[in-house]
Amino acid sequence: MPFKKTYNFHLHLHFAHLLEEHLRNRLAPLGVHPRQARILGILGMMGQASQAQLAREAGLTAASMSTMTSRLLAAGLIERHVDAQEHRRNVLTLTQRGTNLLKQIHQEWQTIDRETIEVIGEENTAIYAALSLRLRNALGGSTPCEEYLDKDTVASPSPGEKM
Repeated sequence: MPFKKTYNFHLHLHFAHLLEEHLRNRLAPLGVHPRQARILGILGMMGQASQAQLAREAGLTAASMSTMTSRLLAAGLIERHVDAQEHRRNVLTLTQRGTNLLKQIHQEWQTIDRETIEVIGEENTAIYAALSLRLRNALGGSTPCEEYLDKDTVASPSPGEKM
């Protein structure tokens, strides 16, 4: 018996894949991948963090974070220091090169946000972001470094809408 039903979640998966590919293409000239850019963004918000803290904030396994850290260290985008308060602990920080690259990454992220607004409009973009936030949270996701963010810049429901 052939199945002819379509499933909405397939649209989400397809869109997420296409969006990540679009981001990958925009970041390629900068020499960084989307997940690396995300880690640099998180570290930029935190200022400094242990590898374990970064892994928790990004929702990565310790092994994945270890690989990511090695690549970012080798690329000269982050550096490892002994924590000034806890001498038995190492922390990671952005290098000047990493900070400069992060500024370019933010420009690319802003461009993609503007492109989204151009396609579906500002109001629909806000609604889509709020609904995506609701779905992400329902599935156990969270915003990395939420305590460092300006609450007005985090996706939120439209006025009068309860999340």
